[in-house]
Amino acid sequence: MDELAGKRLLILGLARQGKALARFAVEVDAKVTITDLRPPEKLQDMLDELSDLDIRYVLGEHPMELVDEADILAVSGGVPLEAPLVQAAQAKGVPITNDSLEFTKRTPTAVIGITGSAGKTTTTALTGVMSQVAGRRTWVGGNIGQPLIADLHKMEPDDVVVQELSSFQLEIWDRSPHIATVLNITPNHLDRHKTMKAYTNAKANILRHQTADDISVLCADDPGSLALSAIAPGKLRLFSLVNEVTEGAFVKDGRILIRNGAEKTVCTVEDVQLRGRHNLLNVLAATTLADSAGIPTEAIARAIRTFTGVEHRLELVRTRRGVQWINDSIATAPERAMAALNAFNEPIILLAGGRDKAMEWDAWAKKVTQRVKSVILFGDLADVLAEKLADQEHPDFKQVSTVAEAVELAAGTAVSGNIVLLSPGGTSYDAFKDFEERGELFRQLVNEL
Repeated sequence: MDELAGKRLLILGLARQGKALARFAVEVDAKVTITDLRPPEKLQDMLDELSDLDIRYVLGEHPMELVDEADILAVSGGVPLEAPLVQAAQAKGVPITNDSLEFTKRTPTAVIGITGSAGKTTTTALTGVMSQVAGRRTWVGGNIGQPLIADLHKMEPDDVVVQELSSFQLEIWDRSPHIATVLNITPNHLDRHKTMKAYTNAKANILRHQTADDISVLCADDPGSLALSAIAPGKLRLFSLVNEVTEGAFVKDGRILIRNGAEKTVCTVEDVQLRGRHNLLNVLAATTLADSAGIPTEAIARAIRTFTGVEHRLELVRTRRGVQWINDSIATAPERAMAALNAFNEPIILLAGGRDKAMEWDAWAKKVTQRVKSVILFGDLADVLAEKLADQEHPDFKQVSTVAEAVELAAGTAVSGNIVLLSPGGTSYDAFKDFEERGELFRQLVNEL
């Protein structure tokens, strides 16, 4: 009998994660209530998906008395712990959980958990491909794709699970995966976490609850990641572009090497299909994670040679009249946008903007002024970024209202040999439901030129 059987589970937020947890919970005989501030007419598609299940709904409001009727409260990733219902539950001692934690409690497989301020999805996807090339049955999900709890009933002990985890998910975790990495720590989501200390503490939960039998993978080149070695009780493995490491992956003489007792050559740096130094670090991270899971070096190398990336992450949409149009809509922080700039040597027309999340933009403005031919600003951030670029005396920046206007202006400006790069730096929530919707519109607009 599952530990949720007979329990009153209150799910706060009817989104992708909430739906998956609700279905699992009903199937193990929990008594499920879902509450969402949106009215029923805004949720009809999701309600239809769950229409075969015995679920109570409280929509359009979050009445506080729901806490009195709950044994456990599950929060979706978008719900901050400062939400009144969550605060009330904590005050009453009601346990707080989420779908990814409930999955991790029950999975029969060893999990590879991946978090970081940037590069999570690329590293997760590539690690999954490495496992698949090796012939292992592989499940990739978590913060990307389908919540893994939806497939829990299909998993077997010899499978490989690669789980992407956000700080929002991790902040309530009280356990850690068998193999876990923090790729990097740079300012992000400070509108939610308020301080870098709180943000880092949330990320650190992926390592904090490991045992000596587990494996921690950290970036030797990133001070924020490397500092977490102090709290990692597992076997420590590192990856680096700069120095050789005793255990893990590094670059030497144009080759990617892996050390796990013995040293092996994986492939050459030229075999990597992804652009940019940050993506080479992602490859080293995935190599170390896959090797830690027992994936053969030959399979790791084959995956590296064939992996061309993930949508909305330095994705080449089209080459038109000698101009390459690149979709990097995933860049929702200034550090990610700066990493994208470092991936190109060609003259860049940068499309930047979106919504701010309490980020620092001075370093971004300096990098853009040094590296970018012209800038087209859009969305809520346009005024802020324009002021920063003016401070740096950037010679060519313009403001528009929308992504569509930015694409139109760029199309009239770019000449053969240029890169038009959508790497916003801000979140998408001023005009879109997520970065994917923004990237898909960009792709559509570019293909219609």
